[in-house]
Amino acid sequence: MYFRTLLFLLIIFPGCTYARVLEVSPASRLSLAGAIGLAKNGDTVVVIGGRHRSGNLLIQKSMTLLGKNKPVLDGEGKYEILTIQAARVKVSGFRFERSGRSNIDDYAGLKAQGADFLEVSHNEFSETFFGIHVSKSNFVHIHHNQLKASSLLEYELGNGIHLWKCHSARIHRNRIEGHRDGIYFEFVTKTSIQSNYSYKNKRYGLHFMFSNDNSYRNNTFRNNGAGVAVMYTARVHMEGNTFDQNWGASSYGLLLKDIRDSEVLNNRFTGNTSGVYMEGTSRTRFERNTFKNNGWAVQLQASCDGNSFHRNNFIGNTFDIATNGSLVLNTTDHNYWDKYQGYDLNRDGTGDIPFYPVSLFSMIVERIPPAMLLWRSFMVFLLNRAESVLPAITPEDLKDHSPSMKPYDLR
Repeated sequence: MYFRTLLFLLIIFPGCTYARVLEVSPASRLSLAGAIGLAKNGDTVVVIGGRHRSGNLLIQKSMTLLGKNKPVLDGEGKYEILTIQAARVKVSGFRFERSGRSNIDDYAGLKAQGADFLEVSHNEFSETFFGIHVSKSNFVHIHHNQLKASSLLEYELGNGIHLWKCHSARIHRNRIEGHRDGIYFEFVTKTSIQSNYSYKNKRYGLHFMFSNDNSYRNNTFRNNGAGVAVMYTARVHMEGNTFDQNWGASSYGLLLKDIRDSEVLNNRFTGNTSGVYMEGTSRTRFERNTFKNNGWAVQLQASCDGNSFHRNNFIGNTFDIATNGSLVLNTTDHNYWDKYQGYDLNRDGTGDIPFYPVSLFSMIVERIPPAMLLWRSFMVFLLNRAESVLPAITPEDLKDHSPSMKPYDLR
């Protein structure tokens, strides 16, 4: 048993037969940069309090960097603070402050390159350009960090948590505020994003590009420039998230552009300019979501096909569904619509006549946006009434054949 344990340790930390603990404190003579330089594979450097202005710290070995009493790593507005270029590194318990800013080099509070099995946890990032920037690293775990930036100009901000060309990462229980994008993925696969709070970021709370086979669950995206953008991507599972108060002239809770074969389940879209905006989206399932008090619940462009909407609640939205074409290649059935005025003679809980969720006025606004100024006018009331009686412009085939008479309990 002892031999097998020793063999395992040698595989994990080649060249090491034991691990040391090196301590850095305000009273010690050993500097943080010096301790990192002395450390061997498998060693732990413990930093006890203090403020450390060491320029750019570089880790090129498998080790643990552990902070106690929240020591501060200060980039002085000039440097990237910590760069990691080794596998199996753990960084926990620090406060990263004031990194340098560079759009060419993407300075970060913590940057990792080729750092498989990296763990970054329980840190605070304040006024860093990028917060955590990870590239070409697999099996990364980033959790329980707080990241906050406060610049008013988007070009002065990087992303809070940024992953590029990674797979099998876990991004859990982080709080990101004030960055360009809260979380950004490009060429990232098989990764889980769960229970994060992404708030007041300038562009997106979460942004996917060319990133297949990922999931994000139970996150909150609130008051961002836009909530979440999923672009040029396939097989994304989106479940249990809250998209709230993402409000502005071109804002939405969720943007889906050129994606396919995905799922949007049990989410809440509340108080957004547009709950979901879909363009070039195929074979994506929307089920048991709540769309409440949005400007548009769903903007479904004519370029979308094979998508289905079942057992969702549409409550208090200005427009439930809007589209820019008459060709219908998607299905909407068994949803609850608070605007439905049909009847249920056999009392089976399902309306006896179909519901047409696209109003004439919503189609006019799609073509002539300034027409929104006429909203709630008597003329618009007459237009929608006339179209509901004798449909002429709204898509005939975009209808819910079996609307629910009561909202679903989606708690």
